[in-house]
Amino acid sequence: MSAPPLTRAQSWALVLAATFTMTISYIDRQALAVLAPTITRELHISETQYGLLASAFSLAYLIGAPLAGRWIDRVGARRGLLAAVLLWTVASALHALAPGFGALVVFRVLLGFAESPSFPGASQTVHRALPPAERPRGVGVLFTGSSIGSMIAPPIAVALMAVFGWRGALLVSALSGLVWIPLWMGVAWRSPGREVLDASPEAEVLTEGATAWSAWGEPAVLRTLALIVASSPAIGFVLTWSAKYLVREWGVTQVGVAAFIWLPPLMFDVGSIAFGDLSARLARHPSNARGGTHPGLIAVSGALAAGATLAMVGATSPWMAVGFAGLAMFGGGGTYAMITADMLARIPSHGVSTAGGWCASAQALAFVVANPLIGRGVESWGGYREVLAALAAWVVPGTVAWLVWPRVPAVRAG
Repeated sequence: MSAPPLTRAQSWALVLAATFTMTISYIDRQALAVLAPTITRELHISETQYGLLASAFSLAYLIGAPLAGRWIDRVGARRGLLAAVLLWTVASALHALAPGFGALVVFRVLLGFAESPSFPGASQTVHRALPPAERPRGVGVLFTGSSIGSMIAPPIAVALMAVFGWRGALLVSALSGLVWIPLWMGVAWRSPGREVLDASPEAEVLTEGATAWSAWGEPAVLRTLALIVASSPAIGFVLTWSAKYLVREWGVTQVGVAAFIWLPPLMFDVGSIAFGDLSARLARHPSNARGGTHPGLIAVSGALAAGATLAMVGATSPWMAVGFAGLAMFGGGGTYAMITADMLARIPSHGVSTAGGWCASAQALAFVVANPLIGRGVESWGGYREVLAALAAWVVPGTVAWLVWPRVPAVRAG
């Protein structure tokens, strides 16, 4: 029996609730990055160790995301996201108890595994809640969830640290994620949202032989992964290293970083929504014969991400540096939203969450490799200029690869 239809308001309520899931996950993972100058100083953690610490989360996410995507395809986003949020709240709260570097590594690994179902579950929600014509916009909105979390994490973490210290700040920020649960229960556990998220029409039933590797051979997935690996290090630098960059390069205080690092995530949001909406408008343009994202938009967003990251090298003030970082995130947000929507339009329905897991895993792989290299580069070169130039250059080959990769037609119209 088919699921009852959703009204437009009900469809977007589910999308916004899934977006809020991403917001909560990024508050939990970014709290440590915001307070990194204080935590690394008090626990005697070097730049290289901090890079390894960031990679510990990403490595767990790398391993967990494809498996989580497969799991979400089986149990559904309704149950899967609820279980994931409960687990990662506990893992995040444990950070407050860490006595040193080793314990933090263990807790970051736990958090990475626990958060790995977040993007697969959210992407499945968008796919099932919205009609095909609105999915590019839905994906654009979905990506704002992570950047909203990154944007509000700095003032929240800094304000909590001023009252409770850094350990109390990590604990309270972790527990605050529980406010998402009644919202999700209200929209996803009531009719018709429950039936839509749990629906398993024949076209979406997984075959007996399907595995977490099933989506790997899809050309649309491989093409997307190439650009994710290329663009993620520059985006990850802004999310993970901004506080330490501002303190070291510009003499900004730990408290003062909150006044700066809200801007790049906001620009990521703007880029995700703007490029996502423009991509939806141009998807059926005569010059875009195979549908999906128009290649010209990817060329523009990639050029913005690479060029603005390189421009940070020549910044003469912290606000100029943050402004260039924001422009890079504007391009990065657009890239993420467009290539994800393009991929989802070209793969079978039953592989949506699994493919989303592979995308999250590709981003994690880029972080695993890049973060220790960034830390070692800062220690070796005594600053961030060479690091920023390398991050900018790395965006280019992945963008070119996506543009020249043969495109397959969209799988379906509905």
